[in-house]
Amino acid sequence: MKILVCIKQVPDMESRFKVNRDGTWIEEQDLAFRMNEYDEFAVEQAVQTKEQLGTDVDVTVLSLGPGRVTEALKKALAMGCDRAVHIQDEASAQKEPWQIAGLIAAYARGQAYDLVFTGLQSQDRGSAQVGVLLAELLGMVCVTTVIDFALKGTSVSVSRELEGGLKAAVQFDLPAVVTCQLGLNTPRYPTLPNIMKARQKELLVVPAADLLLEQALTATEKMYPPARKEGGLVLEGEIDDLADRLLAVLKEKTTVLRQG
Repeated sequence: MKILVCIKQVPDMESRFKVNRDGTWIEEQDLAFRMNEYDEFAVEQAVQTKEQLGTDVDVTVLSLGPGRVTEALKKALAMGCDRAVHIQDEASAQKEPWQIAGLIAAYARGQAYDLVFTGLQSQDRGSAQVGVLLAELLGMVCVTTVIDFALKGTSVSVSRELEGGLKAAVQFDLPAVVTCQLGLNTPRYPTLPNIMKARQKELLVVPAADLLLEQALTATEKMYPPARKEGGLVLEGEIDDLADRLLAVLKEKTTVLRQG
């Protein structure tokens, strides 16, 4: 069995973000980067599947981006992936989901992958589109927001997280693309011996220009921080007095107590 895991390197969410000079993305200088949290669940599930099935499974981890993404790829290799593919693209931040899915599909097409894992969404853009678009381009079944995964032969049973706390049980056959939600598993921490072994694993670099590039279907018009809101009103005093003052504020400044 051949498994592909698609990951993204994203800024650490504890960073202080600023919009770049062009107003189309964040200023990346001086930011710390890490593997996208949702993608860690995807990597772990791929490695667990390999451990379940044995040595006849080959797991490839793939990432699109500038040179720095090799650090995320090395972490995935240390977690247990067999080989890595880096689609090198210094302008990856300017590409929208259709183009990103197109680049991945251009590499993956013809590789005969049986199973593709991706994170549900990236923590920086949060579009949740790349996985489903990739499935469409590869002509595969796609199942999203997976929180439980079981493979038997070429049949897969999963539990999906839906809105309102609901869950759905789904069965499907391979080949397929699965997008992983938080709670699917507990990603392992790479040990020092595995980090050392990862240095010996294959890391293939493919320039994005060598792959079929889809034309952008959407464009970022403008990015900006949310407008500052006025400070809240704090009422202090005795309970009876506060109630009267609160009613007065609601009548004067809101439409809560106004009749249509």
